[in-house]
Amino acid sequence: MVLKFFNPAYQRSLNQYFRLKRFNLFIDLLKQSNVNKKVEILDIGGTESYWENMKFSEVKNVHITLLNLKTFSVRNKNFTSIKGDACNLSIFKDKQFDVVFSNSVIEHLFTFKNQKKMADEVRRVGKAYYIQTPNYFFPLEPHWLFPFFHFLPFEIRVFLTQNFNLGHHKKIREKESAADQVKEVRLLTKKEMSYLFPEGNIFFERAMGMVKSFTFYYFPLAHNSIHQQEKEKTLVSDHV
Repeated sequence: MVLKFFNPAYQRSLNQYFRLKRFNLFIDLLKQSNVNKKVEILDIGGTESYWENMKFSEVKNVHITLLNLKTFSVRNKNFTSIKGDACNLSIFKDKQFDVVFSNSVIEHLFTFKNQKKMADEVRRVGKAYYIQTPNYFFPLEPHWLFPFFHFLPFEIRVFLTQNFNLGHHKKIREKESAADQVKEVRLLTKKEMSYLFPEGNIFFERAMGMVKSFTFYYFPLAHNSIHQQEKEKTLVSDHV
């Protein structure tokens, strides 16, 4: 029952609560950065249903490009679904998008080298960005929903993935496939994210008194007061 509240599929989950809170900040930044103009958003790994849940799917003067490993049919006219690679956005020009948005994707790229490639591409194609990821040091692993899962030896994580339905993952009997599933997720620390997004401000999310995840964002045209507020939070939580 407790783990249910960390499952984003549950509408009253902590994940949904934090998503809404993050999104309120996103809206504030967007309003202050893009007044009276059409806004082009690239959502890496995003879905149309996410924006619908945020009550943002039919907002005027906004177009959202959803980039995933495969295309999906979309219902709203201001959405486009395309196939692409988060580590290689060469199909887009420099600063082509007003905002690059990504929610819990960068930790799914297997290696820090790939995460660096994504970060570099985000900063290249976006005039602004908003990138969220779970905190490595939060004790409950957010994909398997298993306490301290990501601190366990690799072979034990593979064994658990093979033999149990954990979190968002159904058990995978074939060892090589289970190992690939474990390898895919590489959680990041605040220090690593600060290296990947050096100009970014940080928005912390807390659960049970600990930092559950953080969002790195850069909106150069947004009002300084928002950035100052988040920088103060960063100073207070600099030990995270």
